[in-house]
Amino acid sequence: MVLTDCSARPRNAANTRVRILESARELFSHKGYDEVGMRDIGREAGVDAALVSRYFGSKEDLFAEVLRSCGDAKDWFEGDRTDFGRELAYELVYDPSEMDDCKLDGLLIMLRSMGSQKAAEIIRQSTHERFYAPFIKWLGGEDVEVRSRMVLGVLMGMALSRDMAGGYGLSEEDTAKLCERLAVLFQNCIDGDC
Repeated sequence: MVLTDCSARPRNAANTRVRILESARELFSHKGYDEVGMRDIGREAGVDAALVSRYFGSKEDLFAEVLRSCGDAKDWFEGDRTDFGRELAYELVYDPSEMDDCKLDGLLIMLRSMGSQKAAEIIRQSTHERFYAPFIKWLGGEDVEVRSRMVLGVLMGMALSRDMAGGYGLSEEDTAKLCERLAVLFQNCIDGDC
């Protein structure tokens, strides 16, 4: 008769992979690339560091996967262009839940990791694939690279300042003005008037 330990957690590769990814995202968003090791991630996920490597390969591969897991902007660029500026401004100012916590984690990871040469290259490649390339394709037209950088730069800067300060700290009237001005700025960039 073989006795088994009923308290042992059943193995589930998909759940383990998700736990590792979430643990890595959490650690990278708080400490940055250089300050986090595979052992730290394994410990946070409750697994051996060798298992982290088995699922994701190198630390660089895991970092790239963490950035990908924070989403991309492809779904932002599928709607009607004529009202894009207003919709984007509204989400940014009034409905940041549309720009979920994972996207904020992605921004924090990038900010905290840009000092690392290895991480900086992965970040550049990831942001190009997940944000700039789809936006440039959707946007089209003259000066598309410049216009796309303006929109996404303002978007990231405003989202980061909002989340770091816990809001914009403006009256209701001034918040409405902020939303309207951002809508005009975004739409001008979309229409090629910036």
